[in-house]
Amino acid sequence: MNWIYNPWPWYVSGPMIAFVMFLLLMTGKKFGMSSNLRTLCTLCGAGKKTAFFKFDWKSQKWNLLVAVGTIIGATIAANWLTIDDSVHISQNTIDSLTKLGFNDAGKAYVPQQLFDLTVATPKNLLFLFIGGLLVGFGARYAGGCTSGHAISGLSNLQLPSLIAVIGFFIGGLIMIYLLFPLLF
Repeated sequence: MNWIYNPWPWYVSGPMIAFVMFLLLMTGKKFGMSSNLRTLCTLCGAGKKTAFFKFDWKSQKWNLLVAVGTIIGATIAANWLTIDDSVHISQNTIDSLTKLGFNDAGKAYVPQQLFDLTVATPKNLLFLFIGGLLVGFGARYAGGCTSGHAISGLSNLQLPSLIAVIGFFIGGLIMIYLLFPLLF
């Protein structure tokens, strides 16, 4: 049973993802988590105000089920299938993050200095709000999120998805090497 508590190797999880993408391709569906936000907004009546939200949300029920399954699966994995919350990153990265004030670097997946509700400082809330806006805008502008483009779009050999994924990586590099040091 020890295999349950360890990350699955690429040669198991990779083919599983490929198999799911094959099934979606064969059924004419496209995977992407950000499209669920559009569906939820439509369910809440946003179609009365904006034409973008006027669509047949029932055709996306399967994708909402994927989102719910992702939340349930992550909860099960984090709370009952994880023995050690530490993240295996290099000591140089841990040292760099510790210098920036992240005392739990390498000990947990989520830095408590940013996401702990007891440290809901105006600065942290502003970072989270602006970050959420940028991610939401970027996903909409790119026509999908990282999971949609990197998993579904690339598996369908779509050039726009390749361009979007390259843009995601460039944006990530700019954030971590240029903006992150300025913010912290």
